[in-house]
Amino acid sequence: MASRIKILPDNLASKIAAGEVVQRPESVVKELLENAVDANATSIELLVKHAGKSLIQVCDNGAGMTEEEVVLCIHKHATSKISSMEDLESIKTLGFRGEALSSIASVCQLEIKTETRESEIGTLLKIENENEIITEKISAAKGTCIAVKNIFYNIPARRKFLKSDNTELKHIIDTFNRIALAHSEISFKFYNSDNLVFDYTAGTLEERIEQIFADNMLDALIPVHQTTDYISINGFIGKPSIFKKSKGEQFLFLNKRFVINKNINHAVFTAFENILEKGDYPFFILFINLDPKKVDVNIHPSKLEVKFDDEKDIYNFVLSVVRKSIGTHDLVPTMTFESENAQGEKIAFNPFTSVKQNDFTDRPVFNSREKRERTSVTDEEIDLVFSALTKNIKANSDSEREFGNALIENKFDKQIEHSASNEIETTFLIQLHNKYILSQIKSGLMIIDQHVAHERILYEKVLSRLDANMPFIQQLLFPIKIQFDVASYEILKELDVMITKLGFKLKYLPKNYVMIEGVPDDVKNGSEEKILKEFISEYMNNQTEKQLEEKDNLAKSYSCKAAIKAGDNLSEKEMRLLIDQLFATSMPYVCPHGRPIVIKISLEEFDRRFGRT
Repeated sequence: MASRIKILPDNLASKIAAGEVVQRPESVVKELLENAVDANATSIELLVKHAGKSLIQVCDNGAGMTEEEVVLCIHKHATSKISSMEDLESIKTLGFRGEALSSIASVCQLEIKTETRESEIGTLLKIENENEIITEKISAAKGTCIAVKNIFYNIPARRKFLKSDNTELKHIIDTFNRIALAHSEISFKFYNSDNLVFDYTAGTLEERIEQIFADNMLDALIPVHQTTDYISINGFIGKPSIFKKSKGEQFLFLNKRFVINKNINHAVFTAFENILEKGDYPFFILFINLDPKKVDVNIHPSKLEVKFDDEKDIYNFVLSVVRKSIGTHDLVPTMTFESENAQGEKIAFNPFTSVKQNDFTDRPVFNSREKRERTSVTDEEIDLVFSALTKNIKANSDSEREFGNALIENKFDKQIEHSASNEIETTFLIQLHNKYILSQIKSGLMIIDQHVAHERILYEKVLSRLDANMPFIQQLLFPIKIQFDVASYEILKELDVMITKLGFKLKYLPKNYVMIEGVPDDVKNGSEEKILKEFISEYMNNQTEKQLEEKDNLAKSYSCKAAIKAGDNLSEKEMRLLIDQLFATSMPYVCPHGRPIVIKISLEEFDRRFGRT
């Protein structure tokens, strides 16, 4: 009986293996561009026709190849990048497997023109059909020019699975830009059917970012930089105003190689804390430099996936550095009015507002006579903001109205002082419809949503209490007995330790009854039952729909239900204390759910609207 197991012919085996390397025209572009970079080129040109299906050509001014080298380079596992096991454990080049040109040659028609810098004559190599290799001497430009024609010409089944020209071209452009981004010291040109689409001159990373994205892109970015003996990271992260609902603008480079690593992506997402709404993706361009011996890039032929020796340490390093970078910039978004159509306009965030590191001066400034230069407040004021704000709000008293009138008059007096001194020594505070706090800042007007501002304050306060394990319980003179449904009752019992840290003191009785004996000091008189019921209901909804981590869910649910509401009237002092406490939090720009807390409208925008420009 003849054996059913057979060794595949070389031509069939090579086509199967090529499928891992050459998945679409973009795969060819990636391999050829990386080879050009490894050849120490200072100028690289890419030309494609029909989205790379009929032609992909990459020309560089790199080292070039001799005739012997160009014949060897199309064979399997032929490479100049590594020669020993030690080299494999310390890879410093983009290519190293020796599979790219061999794989390309097995499924495409290939032509290579090359000449070394030392030679006076170059070499032409052609593969029109399988196993038919033609070489000849030619006069060629210094460097290497590789043309790949008719991808999958000999595998019709693979060719018909290619997407539309627009889709395939987008993949090519994405890869071209990633490699250009990683190597700003190299000039790149991209031609689509003889039309010059991109022309990136050599320069700095910042210049390359402006070339690829937009002239004012740097104004929408926050710089990231940290160097240690073990690892370094530098690059940029985007402000919240350029978050998008789709992936694709996360650029992670390891030793200048574009890679995909879910753990590092997660570290960046985590660093943005609650700035991210569900479905949002931050923009970032990050370069990590690490000893090649500490990372494995030889996982897949595409070389996109990597594994680190110390995955947890890398994660924590990225998380802390990005979080620190975010914390050193004022991220309050600026509003502008944009034309939507002939009938009206829409309000939009302007991401391209330059923000300097550690410059937090564009915030409300209170009367200098009160010496309010500090960033924190006294214990007494903290008690006031968390008790007076949450007591039953009474209608404006005559004295409050008188104060309001005096405040408005004072505003105009202070404007005269400002014009004389060019320095804002005070600011006005106005509560708009008992929902928003309006305040003067040096760049224009700041608007604060009072509910979500208090929500952010309470959220961080709760997290601090849960970590400190030092509950502040306000004992009730008359305990309150209420009945819950079975699910809520069981959740309360399950969370009792954390709820106690939060400041509640509960006693569990038969038939799903709970006795409230103490509450956090944020809870106003008469609202104990309402807040506990709403809080636990919110917790259960978040648990089902958002699958939040337990502590985070507890803090978000409580802060949402215990915060002052839209409609609550605040005194001027309460507003100031709320603002002080907001800007003492780690993230005063967004509430725990990702909604904006603060926005700015610049004087320039007002001038434009009033025809002053």
